[in-house]
Amino acid sequence: MTSAAAPPARETTVALLSAAAFFSGAALRVCDSLLPRLAQDFSLTPGAAGQVIIWFSVAYGLMQLLFGPLGDRFGKQQVMCLALFGCAAGSLASALSSGFDTLVWSRVAWGMAAAGVIPLAMAWIGDTVPYDQRQATLARFLTGTLSGMMAGQLADGLFADSALGWRGAFFTLSAGYAVVATLLLARVRVRAKVGAASADTRSTASFGRQLLAVLQVPWARVVLATVLAEGVFMLGPMSYLPTYVHLHYGLSVSAASALVALYAVGGLAYALTARRIVIRYGERRMVLGGGLLMGGGFVAWWLSPLALLAGPIALLVGFGAYLFHNTLQTHATQMVPAARGTAVALFAFCLFAGQALGVTLAGYTVDHVGYAPVLLAAAIALPLCGWGFARALERRVVVG
Repeated sequence: MTSAAAPPARETTVALLSAAAFFSGAALRVCDSLLPRLAQDFSLTPGAAGQVIIWFSVAYGLMQLLFGPLGDRFGKQQVMCLALFGCAAGSLASALSSGFDTLVWSRVAWGMAAAGVIPLAMAWIGDTVPYDQRQATLARFLTGTLSGMMAGQLADGLFADSALGWRGAFFTLSAGYAVVATLLLARVRVRAKVGAASADTRSTASFGRQLLAVLQVPWARVVLATVLAEGVFMLGPMSYLPTYVHLHYGLSVSAASALVALYAVGGLAYALTARRIVIRYGERRMVLGGGLLMGGGFVAWWLSPLALLAGPIALLVGFGAYLFHNTLQTHATQMVPAARGTAVALFAFCLFAGQALGVTLAGYTVDHVGYAPVLLAAAIALPLCGWGFARALERRVVVG
């Protein structure tokens, strides 16, 4: 690992990366609350409208295979600037779409650009922060993603119920991306002018060799398989939860979105207490407890007769999800330090490939069978994922 940057400079960069993650987090969940409005505007079923989530996730995941090696070769912050400007253009094109097919293709372009933001930011943190401090630093960075997810889901529910609709939501995200991209580019240029050393590790290996270097590591394959399962059974069903709460309890889309958005508040609660939790409980108990909280939450959503309980359940699920996920992504930053950007990008690829598969399966099930099988599958699979990764950690000693 390269030597860490001076703490004040590093903290400033982490704060700026968190701002980028805020808008990326909002973009990741932007269409969840908008699915009923998109279905209405384009005369589609909610499952068919879910194509805007599926193809975004597919594009996002596939482009990791390019952005990771690019970040390792040309510098993570430089590539992130390019990706952020691409997100601004993709979200603007989505807002201006004249038909559903055009919107899907615009979302594909947006997903391609978004692939270069959060994973490369995580890899940059991996380059600059020692392992024993990394989970807490990633948790602070995570506050940006989670705040964006929460603000995005709340705002998008309001957009869905307003005259502005999905176009207004996409225009807002485009403006936010453009501002953050400009600020990050200015910081990169200033550092270049004063001759500041780059914090990025750089690799001259070919793209194929970098990918192979990650896949040849047995522990990397364990982490990647686990996050793939998380994408299928957590992110897939989550995409339909605002619609489920809206239909099941007869709430407005904005009210349903507000309740489900407490998922991000649970994640923020984890992020604010992460340092103490890691010290007190350790990684094995964190992933085991996280899996149980997630699974129990999906059972509770299925059984609960009261709409108001949907929010507290979401809060607990969010806390459990990030107990589990932040441990996974901390290991992702240490799987192959010499190709860290590629390793974290493959991690994100597996997560969003899992999400795309999960959304596809959940959408088909929702349209043909209903919501109960989707909720129950998650309730069974997620505790098993937590237990399996906890067992894997027992057999492995992490070397920082």
